[in-house]
Amino acid sequence: MSYLKDKKRVVVKLGTSTLTHRTGRLYIRRVEQLVKNLADLQNAGHEMIIVSSGAMGLGMGKLGLKERPKDTPSKQACAAVGQCELMYLYDNLFSNYSINVAQMLLTKYILLEDRRINVTNALEKIVEMGVIPIINENDTVAIDELELEVGENDSLAATVAVLANADLLIIMSDIDGLYDSDPRKNPDAKLIPVVENIDDNIRQLAGGAGTALGTGGMITKIKAAEIANEKGIDMIILNGKNPDNIYYLFENGDLGTLFKGKKLKGEN
Repeated sequence: MSYLKDKKRVVVKLGTSTLTHRTGRLYIRRVEQLVKNLADLQNAGHEMIIVSSGAMGLGMGKLGLKERPKDTPSKQACAAVGQCELMYLYDNLFSNYSINVAQMLLTKYILLEDRRINVTNALEKIVEMGVIPIINENDTVAIDELELEVGENDSLAATVAVLANADLLIIMSDIDGLYDSDPRKNPDAKLIPVVENIDDNIRQLAGGAGTALGTGGMITKIKAAEIANEKGIDMIILNGKNPDNIYYLFENGDLGTLFKGKKLKGEN
């Protein structure tokens, strides 16, 4: 996958499990290294767009909550508190490398067909100005997503990749990629390096929800891959526990699971 070096516009989704400890508190060393690596990729000529989870987890940690709240107002409060800390963190860390960031909070209503153009225009101008957009779902007001627990950021990242006309989507999580069976139950499970086509067999390999602090899981990543691949965008699931994995990915390529985008009309 050495061709990844040629991918100019890259959307990177950072999951809660990548950004925080199990306590919900910020994983400071890991986040600092992630930001450094992403800043360097931006300096190398890539146009980086970040879709970041973590607001709920950071809010829980700051408020001293050990478990995800069950009532919607508490979830809103956690998201509101955590979002402030999340953006302060990114702004502070990226400024060390003279890179500006911009916040974009989205809901499914803003992403309706007749409103998408506003998001697309803003996103295009932000990237054009050399700024890294930091995108999250607006959990403070997106009440229906909070109540139904479907407001995960994997699909949001795929939608952003489509709107941004990205060349690549990277989902960074707490797993190496897609396996032929559950690696947490089967020590002999084998990583699937490339998925050419998502069919029922691939979907059956996906499990349920992820960590206690997040709402995702492999099934949401498969859904994200379907959204991106349908528009010709490659997607990679990459383990975010080692921040240098993203460097290794662009230098060597053989890491994680690649879901290959469908060839669109006019492509060779």
